[in-house]
Amino acid sequence: MPPQQVKMTDAEREKALKRLLATEKADMTKTIMGVSIGIMAVCVFLGVIDYIESADLPFEWIDYVIFAMLAFLAPTGFYMSAREKTVREIEMRLPDFLRDVAEAGRFGMTLADAIVVASSGRYGRLTPEIKKMAAQIEWGVPASEAIRLFAERVKTPLVTRMTSIIMKANDAGGNVADVLSMVSHDAKETILTQEERGVTMQTYVLVVYIAFFVFIATILILQGQFLPKMEEAGRQVSEAAEAQGIEEIPGVSIHVETIDTVGFIFLLSVIVHAVGDGLLAGVIQKGSIPIGMRHSFIMLLAGFLTLRVLFGVD
Repeated sequence: MPPQQVKMTDAEREKALKRLLATEKADMTKTIMGVSIGIMAVCVFLGVIDYIESADLPFEWIDYVIFAMLAFLAPTGFYMSAREKTVREIEMRLPDFLRDVAEAGRFGMTLADAIVVASSGRYGRLTPEIKKMAAQIEWGVPASEAIRLFAERVKTPLVTRMTSIIMKANDAGGNVADVLSMVSHDAKETILTQEERGVTMQTYVLVVYIAFFVFIATILILQGQFLPKMEEAGRQVSEAAEAQGIEEIPGVSIHVETIDTVGFIFLLSVIVHAVGDGLLAGVIQKGSIPIGMRHSFIMLLAGFLTLRVLFGVD
């Protein structure tokens, strides 16, 4: 006995159709930014409390400033990097999907039927989007409209360009299979070019990291070798001046009290370099400041652990 089909009410059908036509995916960027700003504000508040010495806190005020920067950089940077990775995986499988649709079109299928047939294939991260597009077509949505909704959900320059060409070719009529083959080839060439550029830019990102860690090593050498020698020399000069009954020896005086300030300036310089070099690395790698925030977090965390935790630079 064949299974009975469950009949849907008009309200259920309308709700299901709205869900199929939904174009916006869950974007957590604003939520993550809000949480990051909230944590950053708490850390800054604790830093102010410690700076004015209103409470006895376990860390110094500069540590809370660094914590605030880490809290702001990490969530947004890693979320945008994960999102960019997902987009890249979708774009890499797009040429395969377009090729399969073109092959189905050469057997006399319309674009809508070809998309539905191709939706049974496996395209990695692209598969859920294709199945949603096929479901929209099966519910009576025109193929061009389903493709447009797909482009709005993915929202990448490559997908937008490819889908606009396909929609115009489909609206104009004629053999869409040849257009799909051309678009598939063009998409594959674009992805290969982007991968080659990524490999090249990866070298420059590595140079930025090496330069940053060399800078940290230089700071540690100055902090561990040069400044203590200067402090010792300053004390010897002061003792020699006191032995001669004068306040300071002309032309030989060393202000020992400024050495701690120099160490603090070293720490600030590492913070500035970590944020700036990280953002530069993101722009070099992907042309994106949010992705650079991930690099800034890594550099800032490395600088904090090296200078403050391991070597106790004040």
